[in-house]
Amino acid sequence: MIVNANEIQKKGVSIFEELLKKFDEIVINVRGKKKYVVIDIERYNRLREAELEVAYQEVLRDYKEGNYHSSVEKHLKDIDNV
Repeated sequence: MIVNANEIQKKGVSIFEELLKKFDEIVINVRGKKKYVVIDIERYNRLREAELEVAYQEVLRDYKEGNYHSSVEKHLKDIDNV
């Protein structure tokens, strides 16, 4: 569902509760461009958990492949090169 920012200004944030009963997400248009997405907190938590799981799996993969170091000096040097 797409909502214009002006509609939110008129109806307030209560519009989110009403629309989230019918739709999984609400896209907010600002000046005709899609700018924000509103989702309920349960869905946000599931997405965040999935995101953290992917990051954890990447760390495990790097560890298994030896793509890490324990030197603070090397780490700081790598940060400087970014």
